[in-house]
Amino acid sequence: MKRSLSISLLCFVAGCARFEHQPLSPAETAGKLDSRSLDNPALKSFLEQNLHRAFTEWPAVSWDSERLTLAAFFYHPSLDVARAQWAVAQAGKTTAGERPNPTLSLTPGYDTTTFTPSPWLPLGFLDIPLETAGKRGYRIAQAGRLSEAARLNIASVAWQVRSGVRKSLVQLNAAREAEALLREQQALQAENLRLLEGQYQAGAVSAFEVAQAGIASDSTRLALRDAEWQSAEARVALAGAIGVPVGALESIRLSLEDLGRLPEVAALADARRQALLTRPDILGALAEYAASQSALQLEIAKQFPDVHLGPGYQYNQGDNQWLLAITVTLPVFNQNQGPIAEAKAKRAEAAARFDALQAGVLSEIDRAVAGYRAALKKRADADALLARLKKQEQRSSAMFDAGEISKGELAALRLQLSASALARLEALVKSQQALVQLEDALQGPLGLPEAVWQTSPRVSQSNQVNAQP
Repeated sequence: MKRSLSISLLCFVAGCARFEHQPLSPAETAGKLDSRSLDNPALKSFLEQNLHRAFTEWPAVSWDSERLTLAAFFYHPSLDVARAQWAVAQAGKTTAGERPNPTLSLTPGYDTTTFTPSPWLPLGFLDIPLETAGKRGYRIAQAGRLSEAARLNIASVAWQVRSGVRKSLVQLNAAREAEALLREQQALQAENLRLLEGQYQAGAVSAFEVAQAGIASDSTRLALRDAEWQSAEARVALAGAIGVPVGALESIRLSLEDLGRLPEVAALADARRQALLTRPDILGALAEYAASQSALQLEIAKQFPDVHLGPGYQYNQGDNQWLLAITVTLPVFNQNQGPIAEAKAKRAEAAARFDALQAGVLSEIDRAVAGYRAALKKRADADALLARLKKQEQRSSAMFDAGEISKGELAALRLQLSASALARLEALVKSQQALVQLEDALQGPLGLPEAVWQTSPRVSQSNQVNAQP
């Protein structure tokens, strides 16, 4: 008997989880964040797994938006938070499915007046709870739908991470292109100013024209400094969007050619309706509504009381007495009306939030489509203007070679061409920004890599418990 009891106790202790202290050190965490880089071998494996091709050269020299987005999926802390929240919701499914444990009550008794055959009156009872009306099933269903909502939240966060990378790349590309054009414009203005000063010495132009050219040159110099500042700021923003320190981007070459690919509006015909049905946040809100339905079912089921079986045994003055108690809560003073009313109200709230989300998404999509169409038209006009000026510049160069126009007139035309190139760049950047906003609104199939859904190693390690006795 003692041996069996000892074995039972050992099995019970072996199955118990033990607390493992895992302190957080701000200094250590900051050091790990600061040491992140794009030459991490684990990142290489992640990229090869999700791009389905091997890297013959590592560290990679060229990084396009696809690779940088995957690097953000690997590093960005907001995805770790979303994954951890999903892990919490998944643990909630285990909690919901657990059955209530029985309880054991021992009541020793002693009769001081009778000593034969024994004065002891030991009494023992088991309380075995039996849930009724499918309560456990409703709890499991509610937890499962909340877990699905948390899983879909990972996709929503992934879209935000992707959007942050794309916006930073557009900003960085715009600043770099503006730098190049402004340097070219500054050189043209310096040449134009030199020519005007010569003409002024010859009395061909006024001092006002020379001063205007000098002011334009100074303004371009200031604009160039702004573009350099914006380029540095965009680089920092890109590093933050990926989740690495800015130093990790110093030794890489960014390939930004894919930013110039802009889909036609006709290709977006079915995307609007599809987004209203398949956006991750909409599906998540739908899962939360389904969870509120299960919560209401659970509260309605609680109107029916659970049953407690209480088998017992008592040794009474030499007699072995067996008992069976049945305990039921009597729904006399309330029939769970309050929690049922709350659950109904929460279901109505979830439905209202879903409707509001769909309405907001619809407005967001319509606004993004309208902005994208306008941006494409402006870009087309800017392209046409630039093409005309280039043809005019070619004709003017031929006329200059033929001696029909002066060098100053050719310089002035080239300055107009440079200004048009800057206007075209502005139109191109706005169309790229409009495309990012449209993608954010539509949130079409992203093709998230499988590893995005997996809890990151440091989060999973922090959730582990030592189950040894």
